[in-house]
Amino acid sequence: MINRVRRLRKERLLTLEALAERSGITKSYLSKVERGQSVPSIAVCAKLAKALDVSLDSLFADADDLDEVTVTRAAERRALTDPDEPGTRYEGMALDAGAKGMTPFMLYPPLDAGPVPFRDHPGEEFVFVHEGRAELILPSRTLTLDPGDCVYFKATTPHKLRSLGTGRATVLLLVSSDHDTADDARPPHSRLP
Repeated sequence: MINRVRRLRKERLLTLEALAERSGITKSYLSKVERGQSVPSIAVCAKLAKALDVSLDSLFADADDLDEVTVTRAAERRALTDPDEPGTRYEGMALDAGAKGMTPFMLYPPLDAGPVPFRDHPGEEFVFVHEGRAELILPSRTLTLDPGDCVYFKATTPHKLRSLGTGRATVLLLVSSDHDTADDARPPHSRLP
């Protein structure tokens, strides 16, 4: 991702200052991301994607390598954060997929969400607990999620996730792009498979 942010910024003839202004992210932090000294959160990636006018997944995969149908085997998930990360750990899935309206991740929330800041970004999120127990923390309430439970919400709502119990939960996270619904006049379930 490091070189992709830099490459996309340069393709758009943007300086670090211009991208910082467009994204609302500090120039010093952007510089650290481009040099690989910092791994941005999904919320920061969403801001960068919007500022660069690209899809979220294009920050993780080269546009030339995107496919119409993509299979990601469990052993092939790409770690997007350091395995020793005390905060939330992310693994990318379907990073080589073509144009898509959502980006999937496997997520391993920390046991202690205290130091983790609340995140918010454009779009929507779908969280499905695969293994373990998790807690979605919102400013107004906290939701406990058991295996098989899911929650769907506007990602503009400040949120953070933590694991409950003795080990990290395994959570499927789908992040949708902020899109203009006027372009899509079809009802959401006009045709079921």
